[in-house]
Amino acid sequence: MASSASKDSWYQEAAAAQIKAERLDRAELLNGRVAMLGFVIGVLTEALTGHGIVSQISFGVFG
Repeated sequence: MASSASKDSWYQEAAAAQIKAERLDRAELLNGRVAMLGFVIGVLTEALTGHGIVSQISFGVFG
């Protein structure tokens, strides 16, 4: 009986680790996509306004 319980515990721990790894992968993928979107928006704004990305930040909240 103890052997069965230890196997169940091992499977649960392995499944939890796999789920955590999959969630981390999805979070990193989303973070990368949002970063790329922000960069593209910055480049498009630069093309439309003539101000570079750094000057956009200095004219914003910090300026």
